Amino acid sequence: MPTYVAFLRAINLGARRKFPKDAIRAATEAAGGTGVETYINTGNVRLTHPARSSAKVRAALEEAYAAEAGFEVPTVVFTTAELAVLTARAEELHDGHAGEIGNHYVTLFSDPPTASAVEAAHALEHAGETVVVEGRAAYVLLAGDIHTSKVLSSKQFNALGQGTARTVKVLRTVTGKWC
Repeated sequence: MPTYVAFLRAINLGARRKFPKDAIRAATEAAGGTGVETYINTGNVRLTHPARSSAKVRAALEEAYAAEAGFEVPTVVFTTAELAVLTARAEELHDGHAGEIGNHYVTLFSDPPTASAVEAAHALEHAGETVVVEGRAAYVLLAGDIHTSKVLSSKQFNALGQGTARTVKVLRTVTGKWC
């Protein structure tokens, strides 16, 4: 069976969107996942699943997560091979900007952004902030903090679609553990 890594969006951020690791694990198993592991309580899940596509796994997980949590849980799913490639690219970009950046986030998408949205995002450059969009990932190299980023709050970046962000450190750790 294929092995996947799922990234859950917007959980455990406030009083209303609580979705503890044990509940995530139970819902993942209810969706047909086996060998389930989680990493930190922000929605990083490793599983094997009989489905042969990330889209089918995502649909099964989102249905089970909504039933368990009581709210919609947008989920982005990659195979371990896809995640390894994505993380290697994040490391390459990170190393290429060593000393120039403060933070490096990768926004993960279920579907690739449109070509016009990618073009607009690539045109963004603000005070040392850089965006590189490839496939289902937007690599964002920040000079400062995520909360003060002009790029991340721009309409061009938001036009890429709904995604879930992780730091390069989290991706490095998850990839090291599970890929």
